Amino acid sequence: MIIQSDFDGTITEEDVSFALLDAFAQGDWRELFQYYREHKIPVGEFNTRAFAMVKATRAELLKVAREKVRLRAGLHELAGYCRQQGFRFVIVSNGLDFYINAILKDAGLGDIEVHAARTQFDSGGLKVQYIGPDNTPMLRGFKDAYTKIFLKQDPRLVYVGNGPSDVPPAVHAHHVFARDGMLEGCREINLKCTPFNDLNDIVRGLESL
Repeated sequence: MIIQSDFDGTITEEDVSFALLDAFAQGDWRELFQYYREHKIPVGEFNTRAFAMVKATRAELLKVAREKVRLRAGLHELAGYCRQQGFRFVIVSNGLDFYINAILKDAGLGDIEVHAARTQFDSGGLKVQYIGPDNTPMLRGFKDAYTKIFLKQDPRLVYVGNGPSDVPPAVHAHHVFARDGMLEGCREINLKCTPFNDLNDIVRGLESL
């Protein structure tokens, strides 16, 4: 079984990328976010343009991320359960690879497989790029692309998420755990899902599948 999980707002209680943009973006990133929410631009374009407004260093960004982030309860239990059962636990996120990997490493979970936006730092701002499973750049459908690849490897795919961008890939999953905006989105399209509060709920849910 493959457990595909979002990161920001799912593994963490807060959206780390939003905290970083609030702290460092030199421009109106929330206007861009509104364009994304109104489906005027894809998520890849939003993050690429928003993080280009950030001139901070990796160290400065990670300092804020570490101060702001709170891991959702049950992450170690979920990762441990997946290892015990031989399940493949994978994070696929619209967030940025450098802070996801750093936060997981800090928690002693640096071995978790992560697919996220690749980040380059230079004086002109952060360069963010999504690279799909076929190793080509993409602006939309990042999570979906990985879901479809995973399903070819194992049809028993469980999806865990919290945001509207998690709904399209979750449609293809064997079972869905959802909260917040994702839960609302699933209910709008009558997609069967199990609500969760923390990641211990996911462990209990997996045990009953």
